[in-house]
Amino acid sequence: MPAVSGVEDTVVRAKQIPEAAVARLAVYLRVLSGMAEQGATTVSSEELSAAAGVNSAKLRKDLSYVGSYGTRGVGYEVQVLVSQIERILGLTRQHRVAVVGIGNLGHALANYGGFPGRGFPVEALFDTDPDLIGVPVGGIPVSHLEDIPPVCSEREISVGIIATPPTAAQSVCDRLVAGGVQCILNFAPVVLRVPAHVEVRKVDLAVELQILSFHVARRADDALGNQGNPGLPDAGLPIDNGTKGDGRNGAGTDGGLGMVVR
Repeated sequence: MPAVSGVEDTVVRAKQIPEAAVARLAVYLRVLSGMAEQGATTVSSEELSAAAGVNSAKLRKDLSYVGSYGTRGVGYEVQVLVSQIERILGLTRQHRVAVVGIGNLGHALANYGGFPGRGFPVEALFDTDPDLIGVPVGGIPVSHLEDIPPVCSEREISVGIIATPPTAAQSVCDRLVAGGVQCILNFAPVVLRVPAHVEVRKVDLAVELQILSFHVARRADDALGNQGNPGLPDAGLPIDNGTKGDGRNGAGTDGGLGMVVR
């Protein structure tokens, strides 16, 4: 059989990884990076799983997707594992980011110092407020919304963050796509229509809070129900809060027009 190159092997592995496991790999990378900063050279699956908040069996399964199985009695080499996860997540090159909507949220995102160090430098900012146009935020002058396509194309922006009111989100999305942006992080509480090749992740803080409320209510109900049944086998067992969904906003094809609703 012909030899498989490192790049081809990475592509094959990436296609085999479930969406939920991808989210956990990002968590492992954050934990491992922190360990590396503390000087750790190796970590056991038990230590890493505890720090990441997952069970060790699930962690070992996730890490098998990146081709890392550890060494019995030693564990995983931290730097090697960091490199393997970064390669799978496509973090071996930088992804330039544009933030659209420089309100409170957009302003905070533009000034967040954690993006560049993780390979996501903010390179463009957009808004419609005349008092903001041309004013530097985080060292980058704010451009007008109408300039999104040419600026994104010129600066090779690959990730767009939408932090606008919901009424403007689709128009902003269309402009980002026209500028060659392939990935969009959407904070606006709306469903976006995008071409099939564009990936969208939706962040709805209200929905996340409602999900947390459900888990709190369920635990409270379980506690009340188990007060009169102390012998129930499930009493006191932890709830598996591993990521189950893919974060998309009801992704599905739209009428055969080559558009996806996300």
